[in-house]
Amino acid sequence: MRDTDQLRRFRLEQARLLRTTQTPAERRLWRELHRIPIAGTHFRRQVSIGPYVADFACLASRLVVELDGDHHGHPGQRRHDAVRTAFLEGQGFRVLRFWNHQVMREMTSVLDTVHRAVFLGRDPEAPVTHRRRRLQPTPGRPAARPSPSRDG
Repeated sequence: MRDTDQLRRFRLEQARLLRTTQTPAERRLWRELHRIPIAGTHFRRQVSIGPYVADFACLASRLVVELDGDHHGHPGQRRHDAVRTAFLEGQGFRVLRFWNHQVMREMTSVLDTVHRAVFLGRDPEAPVTHRRRRLQPTPGRPAARPSPSRDG
């Protein structure tokens, strides 16, 4: 197995692990992004992009949303975040960063900023690019079948 394959698998495993160990702010934003979805979007969480795992990404809009805890205020972490942001922007993504406390206290403002970023430079009348959101603004789910063990 080549080193690049091993590295890719490692990053995918890291992304899976991060999906199961979300911070309270990540859980809250994820819930809100799905509760009030924005037409034309499909956000994913813990998305592997190059050597990094983005907290949230809408690939159709080329938008990454990162949530930062207190440790992101330290100089070394700020430098790392700047390198990470530069890489993501170099890949064609726009990057929004929010502090965890903003998500916990100012959710409406956070969602408004995300909404504006999704449609930045895009004609609101243009067709929706993500196939899941073409017909309806919220993802549909098939109706549950009745239990075969019940009569009727």
